[in-house]
Amino acid sequence: MEYNLADLFESIVDTVPDREALVHLDHPGTGAERRLTYAELDRAANRLAHHLADQGIGPGDHVGLHLYNGVEYLQSVYACLKIRAVPVNVNYRYVEEELVYLYRDADLVALVFDAEFTERVAGALPQAPKLRHLVRVGTPPAGAAEPRIAPVPLAQAAAAGSPARGFGPRSADDRIVIYTGGTTGMPKGVMWRHEDIFFSGMGGGAPTGEPVGRPRELAERVAAGGEGLVFFPTPPLMHGTSTLTAFIAFHFGQKVVLHSKFVPEEVLRTIERERVTSVSLVGDAMLRPLVDALGGPLKGTDCSSLFSVSSSGAILSDTVRDQFGALVPNALLLNNFGSSESGFNGTATDDSGPDKGFRLNVNPRMAVVDPATLRPAEVGEVGRLALRGHVPLGYYNDPAKTAETFFAADGDRWVLLGDMATVDADGVVTVLGRGSQCINSGGEKIYPEEVEQALKAHPDVYDALVAGVPDGRWGNRVAAVVQLRPDAAPLDLAALQTHCRTRLAGYKVPRQVVFTDHIQRSPSGKADYRWAKAVATGEREA
Repeated sequence: MEYNLADLFESIVDTVPDREALVHLDHPGTGAERRLTYAELDRAANRLAHHLADQGIGPGDHVGLHLYNGVEYLQSVYACLKIRAVPVNVNYRYVEEELVYLYRDADLVALVFDAEFTERVAGALPQAPKLRHLVRVGTPPAGAAEPRIAPVPLAQAAAAGSPARGFGPRSADDRIVIYTGGTTGMPKGVMWRHEDIFFSGMGGGAPTGEPVGRPRELAERVAAGGEGLVFFPTPPLMHGTSTLTAFIAFHFGQKVVLHSKFVPEEVLRTIERERVTSVSLVGDAMLRPLVDALGGPLKGTDCSSLFSVSSSGAILSDTVRDQFGALVPNALLLNNFGSSESGFNGTATDDSGPDKGFRLNVNPRMAVVDPATLRPAEVGEVGRLALRGHVPLGYYNDPAKTAETFFAADGDRWVLLGDMATVDADGVVTVLGRGSQCINSGGEKIYPEEVEQALKAHPDVYDALVAGVPDGRWGNRVAAVVQLRPDAAPLDLAALQTHCRTRLAGYKVPRQVVFTDHIQRSPSGKADYRWAKAVATGEREA
């Protein structure tokens, strides 16, 4: 047995087969639900795996998952892993042109998709010649154009497949591909070996403790432990963070709860009903609506079971953290840091915030390096974050970008991240922001995330994104796109500038503001900087 994700899962299934593994509330608020034990989830994955194998899909073949959150998503992931195929996440917000790019770039040979997307799949399919097999979940909308390849209903595929295993040997070198969100450019497929993502993305079976020393130790720990932990990944599983959270829960032998979509009020009701212990989300875009609901229409909801709420992919503002802390004082609120290219890297310090910056206690494999020499940066020197050890193999179908991002040094494999940072004498890292989004104004470098934190500290600001726009004198100037709270008093640029000057150096203060009714983000809450820049420059309506 190796560090193979399918082998590891099956070892846990055999240890606690009758323990509840997965709860999916298909239609939040209606009472409809599915509950599967570990054995039932394993059999469901086996059935789909046999169906895919019968279609000639096997080791190394790429299978797209174009799905909302649900049993079918995790069933499909494990079905792929069991036959050594490669699961590939597909952003369900993509329109036809974007799907054509991803289907082709990822060399998909099969696709499991929700029926709601039938028309988009039908439109993209003729331009994806390698895509030869479709599995559809649910019933398509009336009148939707059907794909030229007839989709097989998932229920039919599963019914025909054997519930037994009967698969060949697997390897720690088997792969999983995670496509990035593409908010700053075309999405890229990050190629991970199973063993590498197990340790870097899933903590080696113990994200807050000592990683396992051998594959079978994972099931031994589950056998020796108890149950009662309930993990609730609220962002879409199509983003790596939520899928990794589900894997972590399964590696503990615990329960995962899913909603098809993020509905704040239903999330709170589910926390109370299922006695959820751990929630994962993405930044203020998800936590703020929960705070508003908990302080308003769902005031009094029992969240006493919660002992951790973790955010990754976007920074939680001080304002929202304080509000949540007052409403749910028993829960530990974690600002985590990671990426598709590096997995989990660290957690924000208690004094992290607009005044001192986004400060992290990072794991020992993380470093700040000089991007020119790739050697460790000096204390206080601005460099790029890098991770060594269990890192991805590179970007799929992009050798040039792989060569820019991944390197070898001192006998280790390294990945060079896009985040600029400094390190202090105690080893605490301060993340400045993405280098690709850095605004150069009159020679000064300004990171949007820092300005956004200052803006969101204003009690009347609900959300904000910052971008650089062309300026005749300074090259670029700082522009903010701001969404005010519904009950906010009128605000203007001058008021926001006065507020920001208490937290930022003068050259970082926004010189322009556009007010909008809604900030556009990805379904997981990540920033859409292309949209923000288009709004700030007037190329797009706010």
